[in-house]
Amino acid sequence: MNGPYEEPGPTRDEVNAWSGPAVLEFGADWCGYCQGAQPLILSALGGFPDVRHVKVADGKGKRLGRSFAVKLWPTLVFLKDGQEVARAVRPTDVEEVRRGLVATGAA
Repeated sequence: MNGPYEEPGPTRDEVNAWSGPAVLEFGADWCGYCQGAQPLILSALGGFPDVRHVKVADGKGKRLGRSFAVKLWPTLVFLKDGQEVARAVRPTDVEEVRRGLVATGAA
């Protein structure tokens, strides 16, 4: 895995103030789906070095995940200037993640 999921991670106000392309990856270090998705997420991100990638620990009562209505892990929320432009829930292929990254305007 590309580092642990941050806890508590950024606040929604901080995320809203970000400029440029970004992806929030919600999940948990112990989650099998999250572990299994890491190679394809990292492969996709390799073609987009200017995209901010923040892994956020999610779970019951975690405000940032609730503000994005995250229900399953991993959920990738693709942002452009702090606003959601795409989402991938439990991605199963690199192209799904790349489409989200392209939506951020990073390509």
